Amino acid sequence: MVNYPHKVSSNKRQLTPSQTKNFANRGMSFEKMINSTNDYYLTHGVAVIHKKPTPIQIVRVDYPHRSRAKIVEAYFRQASTTDYSGVYEGFYIDFEAKETRQKTALPMKNFHAHQIQHMEQVLKQKGICFVLLHFSSYQETYLLPAIDLIHFYQQDNGKKSMPLDYIREHGYSIEQHAFPQIPYLDIVKQHLLGGKTI
Repeated sequence: MVNYPHKVSSNKRQLTPSQTKNFANRGMSFEKMINSTNDYYLTHGVAVIHKKPTPIQIVRVDYPHRSRAKIVEAYFRQASTTDYSGVYEGFYIDFEAKETRQKTALPMKNFHAHQIQHMEQVLKQKGICFVLLHFSSYQETYLLPAIDLIHFYQQDNGKKSMPLDYIREHGYSIEQHAFPQIPYLDIVKQHLLGGKTI
């Protein structure tokens, strides 16, 4: 259900302060942390990177009240590519973000053939392409270059899970901070651009 443009409160049970625990960023979803990071980059003139909208076709809308339209049926118009894209110091940036609760591997079923193809096309055009991977059980985040994801995926067309050891060997660990929360552009600058920016 999509409630837009008006925010409609859900019927979820609200926790009292005594039932909640403060674990810093643990309560915030990985996507929200990336969006917050991108907002920080935009506000400070570092980069312009946005989440791509999902292309959907609305089929049916209900109007329970004059001021509240509710989408009740929709479908995807086309296969989506990656989650985020933008520009950083004159370089095109394109990346996917995935989060898992698994402790030893990332299920490759989370990636689709058309996404792998899209990443290959971005790399052919000399764009900067990667995936941000978050292991929520450990609160560990990694930037894995797209080329390493593609190589692993092509071994068996994405049928097996990618071991955390592979990600640690080929990727770069990202320490979470307050501002920005997921400073992935530090890794991009140091490792994917060779420390060079325009």
